[in-house]
Amino acid sequence: MSSLNAVEATPVEQAPLSSAGAKLAVNLALASRMLSRDGHDDLNQGQVSGRLPGQDAFLIKEALQGFNEAAPGHMLSARVEPGERPHPLAPPELPLHQAIYAARPDVNAIVHSHAPHTLVFGATDLDLQPVSHDGAFFQGRLTRFTLTSHTVLDIETARGIAEALGAGSAVLLRNHGGVIVGKSIRQAAVLAQVLERACRIQLLAESVGVPYHTASPEDVRRKQDYIYSDSSLKAYWDYCVRLVKHADPEVRAW
Repeated sequence: MSSLNAVEATPVEQAPLSSAGAKLAVNLALASRMLSRDGHDDLNQGQVSGRLPGQDAFLIKEALQGFNEAAPGHMLSARVEPGERPHPLAPPELPLHQAIYAARPDVNAIVHSHAPHTLVFGATDLDLQPVSHDGAFFQGRLTRFTLTSHTVLDIETARGIAEALGAGSAVLLRNHGGVIVGKSIRQAAVLAQVLERACRIQLLAESVGVPYHTASPEDVRRKQDYIYSDSSLKAYWDYCVRLVKHADPEVRAW
């Protein structure tokens, strides 16, 4: 085995986590696996991160691991303040997460992926419509960032994305993918799947070549309150965890 392969196979060493931090690391790993099942894989690119409420540090999936192979030990600690030297295995797009956490005290989890339908939708100038329940959630909560499609390597670009996100739940990065935020990793991971499905369904509707209908504003409001309530999102998360445990038995030991 080469030295690089040895690094890839070894979880990142870090300071011991609190019980709450250890639980967060498990949930980040579960989120990674469920995102993989939903088609968010792009080699080892993409990140999930999460912080405990009120903290100035967070956990983020290290750079070498893909969503499909992430484990709790692959989550490393980073500071919200970008001045500190990052961990050598921190992902290159660490500034993206730092800028959003700094701008949004209400956000405790971030998903950034290159999910294909989200990426293609972001390359268009279409507005996301409530074609499905999924699209209904993002009405008034989805924006676009169009200044660059490159990897987010610097804090200035990252702050521009945070500004574009505003108070929303997600921002489409033109020709790059999507960034989805939540008050917990459970919420962010589920909503990342919801956004990918919403984009896929609308692109399908656009392809039929005839006009299509969308949900009324009143139905959109009712769907946001009922289908995407906190209790519903928890049930969706629990369902996704069951799927992951069935597909990847090793996670049952986490």
